[in-house]
Amino acid sequence: MTAPAPTVSPAPAAPRPGSADPRGGGPARLWRSVRVPLLLFTVFVVVVVLLSLGAERFPEGYLEPESVSPDGTRALVRLLEEDGEVEIARSSSDAADAVSDAGDDVVLLVSLDHRLLPEEVERLADLDVDTVLVQPSLTTLSAFAPGVDVTGRIDEGAALVPSCDLPGAAAAGEAGVGGELYTAAGDADAMGCYPSATGDALLRVTGDGATTTVLGTGHPLTNGALAGHGNAALALNLLAADEVVWLRPDTPQVGGGSSLWELLPSGVRWSVVPLVATLGLLAVWRGRRMGALVPEALPVVVRAAETTEGRAGLYQSHRARDRAADALRRGFRERAAPKLGLDPDASPEAVVAAVAARTGDDAVRLRGVIYGDRPDPFTADDRSLVRLADELDERTRKLR
Repeated sequence: MTAPAPTVSPAPAAPRPGSADPRGGGPARLWRSVRVPLLLFTVFVVVVVLLSLGAERFPEGYLEPESVSPDGTRALVRLLEEDGEVEIARSSSDAADAVSDAGDDVVLLVSLDHRLLPEEVERLADLDVDTVLVQPSLTTLSAFAPGVDVTGRIDEGAALVPSCDLPGAAAAGEAGVGGELYTAAGDADAMGCYPSATGDALLRVTGDGATTTVLGTGHPLTNGALAGHGNAALALNLLAADEVVWLRPDTPQVGGGSSLWELLPSGVRWSVVPLVATLGLLAVWRGRRMGALVPEALPVVVRAAETTEGRAGLYQSHRARDRAADALRRGFRERAAPKLGLDPDASPEAVVAAVAARTGDDAVRLRGVIYGDRPDPFTADDRSLVRLADELDERTRKLR
């Protein structure tokens, strides 16, 4: 008896030249394939750019020349840079070096001088350069402007009229310079501006070829107050020079100190040694083996047949004939594939054709036995399931 040849479905015909591809082609097909990745990439780039813009951090702090906050002075620094150079110094040594490297027309602005040591203040005072002191300490006053003392205080940022012959103050007019007030001794060559009841809010002392301007507050220099009254004009006039060295010292770093181990009493430190030794002996005692390893038999041995019978009982109790049929068919295909020279993932058509060629059975009926139909007649009842097992055993014998 000659076995029927396996049925092979004809391959789909390729589209003829010049005919339209039903799936679309050319630019339209390319656009459909790349539009989703392109959209995701665009969203990713936009998010990254927005995050990078929001991640920029400016320094913060009172009279910080790089701060954009209301109490910073970034706006004034940018105005000064339009007509000259501004060198920002974070230490007295940097400020001294910047003044030494600058030309003849240079102004030194000193703020937050309480962060400087007395010897640092003396070094800056010896530079013999025009200086603007913003709310200086008594130590800085005695070094830069001997004979000048703090004699009062008014509300911060209060508006005052210059009432003096100092050109920069007279041109600026009323300014929010309220703060500390100063008075110079009779022998000091000083000019006071913006007077109040107990002193002047601005005082200029002339020394040996250099001037020291004492300003009782940094309020008119800040971003938030620069546009008010004549604050901007006053600040620009006081710092009118080709080069401005802006000294805002960083907070001194505290060094040294003792570790926690060094702070412990010596008796506590030495007690750690016997404690560690005791823990080590305990670990050795509990971890050592008391002789050779002793093999121990398993409490129970379960045969493979019992496992199979137990699973079959579960299928039967739940009337899961479809699952049982699937297990029988899957087992047949796994046993038959090596005998037919097929891969484990071979298609159903290839498996059915190969089995039909070897056994001579009808391919349509074989497909119902090996893969099942919808509805599956072999899962109608238990007898039908037994008949499926017999059918599969019969094909297994034919494949030997």
